[in-house]
Amino acid sequence: MNDNTFETFQRGSTEILVVDELKNKIKENRPLRIKAGFDPTAPDLHLGHTVLINKLRQLQDLGHEIDIIIGDFTALIGDPSGKNATRPPLSVDQVMANTKTYQQQFSKILDLKKTNLRFNSEWLGKLSVTDLIKLASSYTVARMLERDDFHQRYRQHQPIAIHEFLYPLLQGYDSVVLKTDLECGGNDQKFNLLLGRELQKHCKQTPQIILTMPLLEGLDGIQKMSKSLNNYIAIDEPANNMFGKIMSISDELMWRYFELLSFKKSLRDIKSMQQEATQGLANPRDFKIELALEIIERFHTKADAEKAFQEFQHRFRDGAIPSQIKELNITIPGGDLSIAHLLKQAGLVASTSEALRSIEAGAVKIDSQKIEDKKLLIKPGTSHIYQVGKRRFAKVTILSE
Repeated sequence: MNDNTFETFQRGSTEILVVDELKNKIKENRPLRIKAGFDPTAPDLHLGHTVLINKLRQLQDLGHEIDIIIGDFTALIGDPSGKNATRPPLSVDQVMANTKTYQQQFSKILDLKKTNLRFNSEWLGKLSVTDLIKLASSYTVARMLERDDFHQRYRQHQPIAIHEFLYPLLQGYDSVVLKTDLECGGNDQKFNLLLGRELQKHCKQTPQIILTMPLLEGLDGIQKMSKSLNNYIAIDEPANNMFGKIMSISDELMWRYFELLSFKKSLRDIKSMQQEATQGLANPRDFKIELALEIIERFHTKADAEKAFQEFQHRFRDGAIPSQIKELNITIPGGDLSIAHLLKQAGLVASTSEALRSIEAGAVKIDSQKIEDKKLLIKPGTSHIYQVGKRRFAKVTILSE
C-alpha cells in the first residue's frame, strides 16, 4: 500500500470507519467509488462548506471516481441532523435555484468533467409506496432514536415527524443504488452515513467505508463557521474582503486552515512551517499571506489575489482607506440615527453592543477620524466612510423617508 495514498484519505479527517477496510481497498489498486451528498438548502457556500469538497478533490486527484449527489429529493424533506426542531422542507423552486448555484460553486474546486453529478430524485422519485414501506422495514424506530438529535428531542417531549425518519433511510439508499465504496460527510452526518452502510449489508452489498470531516472554526477560532455568527468567509465575496478576513485569523488557527483548505501544502510542509514559526525562523504572517493567496486564486483569479495582496499592504502599512469599499443607503423614518445602530445596519458589527465596545476600544473611525462619543447621532442627508477595526469599511448615506 502507498502510505502517501492513505495519508491523503486521512488528512484532516475526524474519523475513518473502518481503517483496515480502507487499507484493503487501497491495496486492490482500483478506483474507488466515492460519494458525498449535498442538499441545496442555501444558495451560497462559505469556506466551512468547502472542507468536504476539498477532500473530494484530493481523492479525485488520486484517480478515484467521485459521485456528487444533489439531494433535490431529500431537500424536500429537510435534513434534521443536528437540529433540535423539525426543519421545514424547501419548495421545488427553491431547490432548483440553489442547485444551479451549487453547480457553479463546485466547479471552483472539483474537475466537473471527472465528476458524476447526480440528482437523487432520479431514483428516489421512482420509489413506489410499496418500495418505501419495504425500505422503512429495514430499520427500527429504536435504532432511529439512538441518533443524538432524535434522542434529545424525544426525551424533551419535542415533536419528531414521521417523515424525518425517512431522511436518513433515503440518504442511505443512495449508497445502495450507487454501490458506493466510501462515503464522505461532515462529522454531524455520522449516523446517516452508518445507516447507509447498514442498508448495503441488508442488500447483500459490501458495506461502504465512512470518512467524516470536521466542522471548520470561523474567524473567532471558537464557533463553527456560520453566517448567523458573522464569522464566515464566503467563497463568492470580493477578493479584498477574503484577503483581509484570512489575515485576521489567529496564528494558531492558521495551521488548521492550511490542513483543511490548502492543496499546495502537504502535511509535512505544514509541520515544517510550524517548526520554523515556533523557532522564530519565519514570520507566521508570511505563511498566512501564502494561504490567502492560494484560497483567493482558487475562487477568483491569480491576478485578483495579487491585487488583493497589494491592496492589503497599502491599507494596513500605510493606514489608507481601500479603493473599493461597499456603498449603501440607509433610510430612516425621521430624526437622527445613533452611531451604534448605523454600524449594525451597515453590517460592520453584529450588534449594537459590539459597536459600543468597538467605540470604547478606539476602533471606530468616520472619514479616517477616530470617534469616542458612543451617543453620537448621524443626521439624514450625510454621507461618510465608516470604519471598524482595520478591515471593515463602508460608505454609508443616510436618507430620510
